[in-house]
Amino acid sequence: MQRRKFGREFKIEAVRLIKDRGVSVAQASRDLDVHENVLRKWVRDFAVDPGQAFPGHGQVKPEQLEIDRLRREVVKLKAERDIPKKGRSLLREGRDMRFAFVAKHRGIWPVAWLCEALDVSRSGFHAWLHRVPSKRTRDDETLGAKVRASFTGSDRTYGARRVWRDVLAEGLDCGLHRIERLMKAQALRARPRRRGLPKDDGQRSTIAPNTLAREFHAEQPNQRWIADFTYVWTAEGWLYVAAVIDLFSRRVVGWSMKPEMTAQLVTDALIMAIWRRGKPDALLHHSDQGSQYTSEQFQKLMADNGVTCSMSRSGNVWDNAAMESFFSSLKTERIRGKVYRTRDEARADVFDYIERFYNAVRRHSTIGYVSPVEFERQVGLA
Repeated sequence: MQRRKFGREFKIEAVRLIKDRGVSVAQASRDLDVHENVLRKWVRDFAVDPGQAFPGHGQVKPEQLEIDRLRREVVKLKAERDIPKKGRSLLREGRDMRFAFVAKHRGIWPVAWLCEALDVSRSGFHAWLHRVPSKRTRDDETLGAKVRASFTGSDRTYGARRVWRDVLAEGLDCGLHRIERLMKAQALRARPRRRGLPKDDGQRSTIAPNTLAREFHAEQPNQRWIADFTYVWTAEGWLYVAAVIDLFSRRVVGWSMKPEMTAQLVTDALIMAIWRRGKPDALLHHSDQGSQYTSEQFQKLMADNGVTCSMSRSGNVWDNAAMESFFSSLKTERIRGKVYRTRDEARADVFDYIERFYNAVRRHSTIGYVSPVEFERQVGLA
């Protein structure tokens, strides 16, 4: 049978069919009636030097041969420069990571060049390519899916420790460092917090002393509450959010949201907390010295319910650091990066964060990495 011959133009178009139009080599082989190995050789030849690929059977002048040799050398030198750039961090990794890099980039550079640059053998790569995945690799794939599910379920806010607790809660046995490795491999990185360091030069309040004295824990529920308010920007203007937290379980027990920054804002938050938890007995309520908290309306509400008032020193946010931490979490994990068209839209999102995520689901390090609702359930409160 006479050997088939293909012109340069045919070869170039066949290569473009594979490289530019995304047709697989197997499909192109069937469509063009050309063996797959031949097509792969054409692709490699074209990748080395597109301008001089497929010269035909004519005689080539010595100077052209030298030019071709130099061009091939330049292509290889560029590859030797670029491969380490892409795989620099892999030189400190194990062979599996380097083999995976070779498999991913073998359509760009020849396998021999990649293996030489990453200091692995071609035979080792081909053996790895056809090796059945180990049990640990299969376990990593299963565990990695759980890790991603936990991370995305937290709205991309969980770090490795909280993801680890989620995985343990599902009955899977693994270490924290393994979770960190799997998160790094999948590029799962929680949104970072941005916290300033305020100057600690405040003076004691003239309204009420700082009785809490930064003791942000409680031995029983309804013993110590902390309160403050923050603001959320919307296209309609500011929405002010006030909250009250029980330090025993870190649960948000009262909240209020209004377009005005008035005493009624913080009063309604405290009324909700009292309504939900019952009239307190020997309760300490701590806040800053904002005019809303020093108002006659708010002070009367506390006096009527036998609540002792404690206030941070003037200009000292560290005296209410636990409350600042809550608002930092709210803004980092939910609000930052969003644009609310209306106050109602922001109000619904803040409500969802507080009642459906923060209280009910979010794991808190201060109470053993469980949610406030679960913590209260464990001690028989919920």
